[in-house]
Amino acid sequence: MNQKQMLRPATDAATTAAPLANFNTADAVEYLNTLPIAAAVDLLAALPLPRAVKLLEAPELQRAGELVATLPPARAAALLGLMADDRATDIVHELDQDERARLVPLIGAEARQVIQTLLSYPPDTAGALMTTEFVSVPANWTVGQTLQHIREVERTRETVYAIYVLDPASGQLRQVVTMRRLITGLPDESILDVAQVNAPVTVDVAMDQEEVAQLIRRHDLLAIPVVDAGMQMLGIVTVDDILDALIEESTEDAHKFGGMEALEKPYMQIGFLEMLRKRGGWLSVLFLGEMLTASAMQHYEDELARAVVLTLFIPLIMSSGGNSGSQATSLLIRSLALRELRLRDWWKVALRELPTGIVLGTILGSLAMVRIVIWQLGGLHDYGEHWLLLALTVAAALVGIVTFGSLSGSMLPFALKRLGFDPASASAPFVATLVDVTGLVIYFSIAASILHGTLL
Repeated sequence: MNQKQMLRPATDAATTAAPLANFNTADAVEYLNTLPIAAAVDLLAALPLPRAVKLLEAPELQRAGELVATLPPARAAALLGLMADDRATDIVHELDQDERARLVPLIGAEARQVIQTLLSYPPDTAGALMTTEFVSVPANWTVGQTLQHIREVERTRETVYAIYVLDPASGQLRQVVTMRRLITGLPDESILDVAQVNAPVTVDVAMDQEEVAQLIRRHDLLAIPVVDAGMQMLGIVTVDDILDALIEESTEDAHKFGGMEALEKPYMQIGFLEMLRKRGGWLSVLFLGEMLTASAMQHYEDELARAVVLTLFIPLIMSSGGNSGSQATSLLIRSLALRELRLRDWWKVALRELPTGIVLGTILGSLAMVRIVIWQLGGLHDYGEHWLLLALTVAAALVGIVTFGSLSGSMLPFALKRLGFDPASASAPFVATLVDVTGLVIYFSIAASILHGTLL
């Protein structure tokens, strides 16, 4: 017990736990999330172990690692030992090295061994997500024996909706039986008689969690077995665990796509300095990129001096290219994440985005020409005697820049994935910065060709 806990006044456990008496688990978790850390720890310490375990197992509980680390070590170890293996592993993963060294040895031997095994698997893989608490029975059992076994172990298993049938001699996975098939079978029937006909769908411990999610979705499963090369059952990944993992990954991708590092905590729990660190780095990189835009404009300083009217359309040109690039990037990142596309499909995407960019650029270029014509003929602005050539320049530039934006925005996620980076790192601000610089070059190059001998 640390010094803060020793100084904390002793209170009656029932009184401390009273605020949660009429709350279900979801409401209790929401209430705990609103409390200061010390008050939340007091509540968890006062609750009966089964109730405290349910709250800690809820993925929606914030600061779970901090709560466990602040609890008295014996209480924290007892809770971790009673929790579902995968959730306990997640919480231990949040602890720093000193806290792990203090708490893990206090956990029961069996639970400790499982947690240490799960911690050894790389993050975002089936091994890191799986739980070892599943129902398995020998292939020579009957339906009645299996149902009796489920009654005995139900409270200690993550799910009982799928029963895994193992070879009694080798322990290899032979079949899977759903609860629906089981309860409709006769007690004396063999468990294999009510098992599914097709071979069980399995995954390897190293499979990426997104691929696991695709298999669960494709085969409409509530859980999928994780096996080794010899078809020995190592654990299962349940649909709720994969959903939680994908939601977390989607949140990280959303942060990256906004041009910042992913936040590991809710917004209001991020400290001021940490928030600066998460956002400042990417902003600095983007700022340095935008400095290239200033350099490009300096390069065309003479052209700008002779045809100041060109500057009126620079924001229009730059934003259109950035928008088209951001659109393409958003589409491709999502398609890659859903496995709708593979790296080898890059050329198909390029062939699709090229005409798409040309048509989109033509649409925007036509709108720009109409705008210039209306403003000129309506007396809203005088673009000079060569206003038709100016309109043609802006239209042609938009075709080129939107086409380039679509192509570069669609190819960047492929390039990042090929180099081993997360495609979500191709953030909208990053793509916009890239297109800004090249857009200016395209704009002034086209202007120099069309306006040569007139404005330039």
